[in-house]
Amino acid sequence: MNKPLMAKATAVWLVDNTTLSFKQIADFCGMHELEIQGIADGDVAPGVKGFDPVGNNQLDAIEIERGQKDPLYKLKLKFIASAVGEEKRRGPRYTPLSKRQDRPASILWLVKFHPELSDGAIGKLVGTTKPTILSIRERSHWNINNITPVDPVALGLCKQSELDAAVQAAVRRRAAEGVVMSDDERRKLVSTEQSLGMSSEPKMPSSFAGLENFTRTEQEEKPADFSDADSFFNLPHGDDDEDEDDDDPRR
Repeated sequence: MNKPLMAKATAVWLVDNTTLSFKQIADFCGMHELEIQGIADGDVAPGVKGFDPVGNNQLDAIEIERGQKDPLYKLKLKFIASAVGEEKRRGPRYTPLSKRQDRPASILWLVKFHPELSDGAIGKLVGTTKPTILSIRERSHWNINNITPVDPVALGLCKQSELDAAVQAAVRRRAAEGVVMSDDERRKLVSTEQSLGMSSEPKMPSSFAGLENFTRTEQEEKPADFSDADSFFNLPHGDDDEDEDDDDPRR
Protein backbone atom coordinates (compact mmCIF):
# COMPACT_ATOMS: atom_id res chain seq x y z
CA MET A 1 0.00 0.00 0.00
CA ASN A 2 1.67 3.23 -1.19
CA LYS A 3 -0.59 5.76 0.50
CA PRO A 4 -2.79 5.78 3.60
CA LEU A 5 -6.46 4.96 3.67
CA MET A 6 -8.71 7.98 3.20
CA ALA A 7 -5.78 9.99 1.91
CA LYS A 8 -7.63 13.30 1.59
CA ALA A 9 -9.09 13.05 5.09
CA THR A 10 -5.63 12.12 6.40
CA ALA A 11 -4.19 15.21 4.69
CA VAL A 12 -6.85 17.35 6.37
CA TRP A 13 -5.88 15.97 9.78
CA LEU A 14 -2.15 16.53 9.19
CA VAL A 15 -2.74 20.11 8.04
CA ASP A 16 -4.86 20.87 11.13
CA ASN A 17 -2.76 19.06 13.74
CA THR A 18 0.88 19.25 12.65
CA THR A 19 3.42 21.73 11.34
CA LEU A 20 4.57 19.49 8.51
CA SER A 21 5.29 21.18 5.20
CA PHE A 22 2.82 20.93 2.33
CA LYS A 23 5.30 18.83 0.36
CA GLN A 24 5.74 16.34 3.21
CA ILE A 25 1.98 15.88 3.54
CA ALA A 26 1.56 15.67 -0.23
CA ASP A 27 4.25 12.99 -0.57
CA PHE A 28 2.79 10.96 2.29
CA CYS A 29 -0.82 11.14 1.06
CA GLY A 30 -0.05 10.74 -2.63
CA MET A 31 -1.45 14.16 -3.53
CA HIS A 32 -0.16 17.32 -5.18
CA GLU A 33 1.39 20.05 -3.10
CA LEU A 34 -1.14 22.58 -4.45
CA GLU A 35 -3.98 20.37 -3.22
CA ILE A 36 -2.52 20.46 0.29
CA GLN A 37 -2.24 24.23 0.04
CA GLY A 38 -5.88 24.33 -1.08
CA ILE A 39 -6.85 22.28 1.98
CA ALA A 40 -5.03 24.76 4.21
CA ASP A 41 -6.80 27.67 2.49
CA GLY A 42 -10.17 25.96 2.76
CA ASP A 43 -10.66 25.72 -1.02
CA VAL A 44 -10.16 21.96 -1.24
CA ALA A 45 -12.10 19.30 0.69
CA PRO A 46 -14.33 21.72 2.61
CA GLY A 47 -16.33 19.93 5.27
CA VAL A 48 -14.15 16.78 5.15
CA LYS A 49 -13.53 15.43 8.63
CA GLY A 50 -9.89 14.71 9.42
CA PHE A 51 -8.75 11.11 9.70
CA ASP A 52 -6.10 10.47 12.35
CA PRO A 53 -3.36 8.26 10.83
CA VAL A 54 -1.68 7.76 14.23
CA GLY A 55 -4.81 6.62 16.00
CA ASN A 56 -5.70 4.35 13.07
CA ASN A 57 -2.31 2.62 13.08
CA GLN A 58 -1.05 4.00 9.78
CA LEU A 59 1.65 6.36 11.02
CA ASP A 60 3.90 6.41 14.08
CA ALA A 61 3.96 9.57 16.17
CA ILE A 62 7.73 9.60 16.00
CA GLU A 63 7.51 10.01 12.24
CA ILE A 64 5.57 13.23 12.70
CA GLU A 65 8.15 14.48 15.17
CA ARG A 66 11.00 13.76 12.78
CA GLY A 67 9.17 15.45 9.93
CA GLN A 68 8.47 18.56 11.95
CA LYS A 69 12.15 18.86 12.87
CA ASP A 70 13.46 18.24 9.36
CA PRO A 71 11.44 19.70 6.42
CA LEU A 72 13.26 17.36 4.02
CA TYR A 73 12.29 14.22 5.93
CA LYS A 74 9.79 11.94 4.20
CA LEU A 75 7.15 10.28 6.35
CA LYS A 76 7.10 6.50 6.20
CA LEU A 77 3.79 4.68 6.18
CA LYS A 78 3.54 2.10 8.94
CA PHE A 79 3.80 -1.46 7.71
CA ILE A 80 0.54 -3.35 8.04
CA ALA A 81 0.74 -7.01 7.12
CA SER A 82 -2.99 -7.29 6.44
CA ALA A 83 -2.77 -4.51 3.84
CA VAL A 84 -0.13 -6.22 1.70
CA GLY A 85 -1.48 -6.73 -1.81
CA GLU A 86 -4.59 -4.70 -1.10
CA GLU A 87 -4.15 -2.54 -4.19
CA LYS A 88 -3.68 -5.62 -6.39
CA ARG A 89 -7.13 -6.92 -5.60
CA ARG A 90 -9.13 -7.07 -8.77
CA GLY A 91 -12.81 -6.48 -9.14
CA PRO A 92 -15.36 -5.01 -11.53
CA ARG A 93 -14.62 -1.56 -12.84
CA TYR A 94 -16.48 1.18 -11.03
CA THR A 95 -18.87 3.07 -13.29
CA PRO A 96 -20.31 6.43 -12.20
CA LEU A 97 -24.06 6.56 -11.72
CA SER A 98 -24.40 9.11 -14.52
CA LYS A 99 -22.96 6.64 -17.05
CA ARG A 100 -24.47 3.36 -15.92
CA GLN A 101 -27.46 3.73 -18.23
CA ASP A 102 -24.99 3.84 -21.16
CA ARG A 103 -23.50 0.43 -20.46
CA PRO A 104 -26.07 -1.61 -22.46
CA ALA A 105 -25.37 0.53 -25.54
CA SER A 106 -21.62 -0.01 -25.20
CA ILE A 107 -22.07 -3.75 -24.58
CA LEU A 108 -24.17 -4.05 -27.75
CA TRP A 109 -21.48 -2.17 -29.69
CA LEU A 110 -18.75 -4.50 -28.45
CA VAL A 111 -20.85 -7.60 -29.12
CA LYS A 112 -21.63 -6.40 -32.64
CA PHE A 113 -18.25 -5.10 -33.76
CA HIS A 114 -15.93 -7.23 -31.60
CA PRO A 115 -17.62 -10.62 -31.20
CA GLU A 116 -14.22 -12.16 -30.50
CA LEU A 117 -14.07 -10.45 -27.09
CA SER A 118 -15.05 -12.72 -24.22
CA ASP A 119 -17.67 -11.80 -21.66
CA GLY A 120 -14.93 -11.29 -19.09
CA ALA A 121 -13.07 -8.85 -21.34
CA ILE A 122 -16.23 -6.85 -22.02
CA GLY A 123 -17.05 -6.83 -18.32
CA LYS A 124 -13.65 -5.36 -17.50
CA LEU A 125 -13.94 -2.72 -20.21
CA VAL A 126 -17.34 -1.30 -19.25
CA GLY A 127 -17.73 -2.54 -15.67
CA THR A 128 -20.70 -4.85 -16.02
CA THR A 129 -21.70 -8.41 -15.18
CA LYS A 130 -21.73 -11.53 -17.33
CA PRO A 131 -25.53 -12.07 -17.04
CA THR A 132 -26.09 -8.61 -18.51
CA ILE A 133 -23.69 -9.32 -21.38
CA LEU A 134 -25.31 -12.70 -22.02
CA SER A 135 -28.78 -11.16 -22.13
CA ILE A 136 -27.63 -8.68 -24.78
CA ARG A 137 -25.84 -11.40 -26.78
CA GLU A 138 -29.01 -13.49 -26.79
CA ARG A 139 -31.19 -10.40 -27.30
CA SER A 140 -33.22 -11.26 -24.23
CA HIS A 141 -32.53 -7.95 -22.48
CA TRP A 142 -35.72 -6.24 -21.36
CA ASN A 143 -34.90 -3.09 -23.35
CA ILE A 144 -33.08 -4.65 -26.29
CA ASN A 145 -35.37 -3.06 -28.90
CA ASN A 146 -34.51 0.44 -27.71
CA ILE A 147 -30.73 -0.02 -27.34
CA THR A 148 -28.51 1.63 -29.95
CA PRO A 149 -24.88 0.44 -30.12
CA VAL A 150 -22.45 3.20 -29.12
CA ASP A 151 -18.65 3.05 -28.86
CA PRO A 152 -17.69 2.74 -25.16
CA VAL A 153 -14.71 5.03 -25.77
CA ALA A 154 -17.07 7.77 -26.98
CA LEU A 155 -19.20 7.23 -23.88
CA GLY A 156 -16.18 7.54 -21.61
CA LEU A 157 -16.59 4.03 -20.16
CA CYS A 158 -13.08 2.97 -21.17
CA LYS A 159 -9.98 4.32 -22.88
CA GLN A 160 -8.99 3.62 -26.46
CA SER A 161 -5.75 2.09 -25.23
CA GLU A 162 -7.70 -0.33 -23.02
CA LEU A 163 -9.95 -1.34 -25.89
CA ASP A 164 -6.95 -1.86 -28.19
CA ALA A 165 -5.23 -3.96 -25.54
CA ALA A 166 -8.30 -6.19 -25.19
CA VAL A 167 -8.54 -6.55 -28.96
CA GLN A 168 -4.85 -7.44 -29.26
CA ALA A 169 -5.30 -10.06 -26.55
CA ALA A 170 -8.10 -11.55 -28.65
CA VAL A 171 -5.76 -11.57 -31.65
CA ARG A 172 -3.15 -13.54 -29.76
CA ARG A 173 -5.72 -15.94 -28.37
CA ARG A 174 -7.21 -16.69 -31.78
CA ALA A 175 -3.76 -17.03 -33.32
CA ALA A 176 -2.85 -19.56 -30.63
CA GLU A 177 -6.03 -21.47 -31.39
CA GLY A 178 -5.15 -21.52 -35.10
CA VAL A 179 -8.35 -19.81 -36.18
CA VAL A 180 -8.24 -18.50 -39.77
CA MET A 181 -9.66 -15.00 -39.93
CA SER A 182 -11.18 -13.24 -42.91
CA ASP A 183 -10.24 -9.68 -43.87
CA ASP A 184 -13.33 -8.28 -42.14
CA GLU A 185 -12.56 -10.17 -38.94
CA ARG A 186 -8.92 -9.11 -39.09
CA ARG A 187 -9.98 -5.50 -39.54
CA LYS A 188 -12.10 -5.76 -36.39
CA LEU A 189 -9.37 -7.45 -34.39
CA VAL A 190 -6.60 -4.93 -35.03
CA SER A 191 -6.30 -1.58 -33.31
CA THR A 192 -7.86 1.58 -34.64
CA GLU A 193 -4.61 2.92 -36.07
CA GLN A 194 -3.77 -0.34 -37.80
CA SER A 195 -7.28 -0.70 -39.17
CA LEU A 196 -7.16 2.74 -40.78
CA GLY A 197 -3.93 1.79 -42.54
CA MET A 198 -5.27 -1.41 -44.10
CA SER A 199 -6.41 -1.60 -47.72
CA SER A 200 -10.14 -1.36 -48.27
CA GLU A 201 -10.08 -3.64 -51.35
CA PRO A 202 -11.27 -7.19 -50.73
CA LYS A 203 -8.62 -9.83 -51.15
CA MET A 204 -9.02 -13.40 -52.30
CA PRO A 205 -7.75 -15.99 -49.81
CA SER A 206 -4.27 -17.21 -50.63
CA SER A 207 -5.45 -20.80 -51.11
CA PHE A 208 -7.71 -19.66 -53.99
CA ALA A 209 -5.50 -16.93 -55.45
CA GLY A 210 -5.00 -17.44 -59.20
CA LEU A 211 -7.65 -20.16 -59.35
CA GLU A 212 -9.83 -18.26 -61.79
CA ASN A 213 -6.87 -17.64 -64.15
CA PHE A 214 -5.87 -21.28 -63.93
CA THR A 215 -9.39 -22.40 -64.78
CA ARG A 216 -9.60 -20.02 -67.74
CA THR A 217 -6.28 -21.26 -69.12
CA GLU A 218 -7.32 -24.86 -68.73
CA GLN A 219 -10.53 -24.17 -70.63
CA GLU A 220 -8.61 -22.51 -73.49
CA GLU A 221 -6.08 -25.33 -73.82
CA LYS A 222 -8.56 -28.15 -73.35
CA PRO A 223 -9.31 -29.88 -76.69
CA ALA A 224 -12.85 -30.11 -77.98
CA ASP A 225 -14.85 -32.96 -76.55
CA PHE A 226 -16.39 -35.10 -79.31
CA SER A 227 -17.53 -37.91 -77.06
CA ASP A 228 -21.09 -36.90 -77.80
CA ALA A 229 -22.37 -38.20 -81.15
CA ASP A 230 -24.15 -34.96 -82.05
CA SER A 231 -21.04 -32.95 -81.34
CA PHE A 232 -18.92 -35.37 -83.37
CA PHE A 233 -21.01 -35.13 -86.54
CA ASN A 234 -21.65 -31.40 -86.17
CA LEU A 235 -18.54 -30.53 -88.17
CA PRO A 236 -17.80 -27.16 -89.81
CA HIS A 237 -19.25 -26.80 -93.32
CA GLY A 238 -16.77 -24.29 -94.75
CA ASP A 239 -14.35 -26.91 -96.19
CA ASP A 240 -17.19 -29.01 -97.65
CA ASP A 241 -18.54 -26.04 -99.55
CA GLU A 242 -15.12 -25.33 -101.01
CA ASP A 243 -14.77 -28.99 -102.10
CA GLU A 244 -18.16 -28.87 -103.78
CA ASP A 245 -17.18 -25.70 -105.62
CA ASP A 246 -13.98 -27.36 -106.88
CA ASP A 247 -15.97 -30.31 -108.28
CA ASP A 248 -18.48 -28.10 -110.03
CA PRO A 249 -18.11 -28.83 -113.80
CA ARG A 250 -19.30 -25.32 -114.66
CA ARG A 251 -15.94 -23.99 -113.40
